[in-house]
Amino acid sequence: MKIATVFFIGAFLLANTALSAQELNSSWTPLLSKDLKNWDVFIGVPHTSVDLPGYAKGDGMNGTPVGLNNDPLHVFTIDEVDGQPVLHISGQIYGGLSTKKEYENYHLKVEFKWGEKKYAPRLKDKRDNGIIYHATEPHGQFWNVWMRGHEFQVQEGDIGDYFALVGVGMDAHARKKDTSAKSGFIYDPAAPIQHLTSNRTPSSTCSHSADYEKPHGEWNTLELYCFGTKSVHVVNGHVVLVLENSRISPSQGPETSFQKGKIEIQSEGAEAYYRNIMIKKIDKMPNLKM
Repeated sequence: MKIATVFFIGAFLLANTALSAQELNSSWTPLLSKDLKNWDVFIGVPHTSVDLPGYAKGDGMNGTPVGLNNDPLHVFTIDEVDGQPVLHISGQIYGGLSTKKEYENYHLKVEFKWGEKKYAPRLKDKRDNGIIYHATEPHGQFWNVWMRGHEFQVQEGDIGDYFALVGVGMDAHARKKDTSAKSGFIYDPAAPIQHLTSNRTPSSTCSHSADYEKPHGEWNTLELYCFGTKSVHVVNGHVVLVLENSRISPSQGPETSFQKGKIEIQSEGAEAYYRNIMIKKIDKMPNLKM
């Protein structure tokens, strides 16, 4: 599944280009700085195990969130390593770090690795994180912390999976993992198309085709291509999921096209690091061959 270097002219057209997307060009634009000036922070509901006087606590999901640009425990901070900014996510409270601008028709590239610490309510679970793209305000729509959008899953053994959050959907060629009634879907380009939505059947998730995550503590390169209503998830140079027909998908009524939004990086109970977060404009979907 190595990325091919040959490009083809896609069948997608630019439409309703966002101002923020117009500011991008074909060169890489770094999004990470020493002062997080390009980002907003939203901190969710502190777990009862968190030492945070003066704030209401809950199970981490239900309750009153700490709120916007108020990060009393410094869940999101910048470390300077060899003169370059590195985003440190403590994981101590569920939270989201979101770009102030919306983006459309872009290639996003980040480097990511796990830290060591884990926190309730996920002390016994896999280390978990994620990148929400086409993230749309208001904050706190999912578990009182994250925005609506598509999730590029970042979880141990599952990097590159897809999750539809809060009334969105996409389609993917996928097959059932097994024959059980509750079996989930796994990406398979030879399989029939499946409709994935958070509010409608059959599923809101799709697993990546294979696991290309590097050993714990090593840096992984994660790439996301979005053009028109299509997106591609890439892990360490391997295409692991191709999605199309990005849409708003309410529980009732018509679905509508969904092509732009903010980028939100999650804190979800596990220490993590990001560096070299970069974005550039694309005017066609590259030929990312299997």
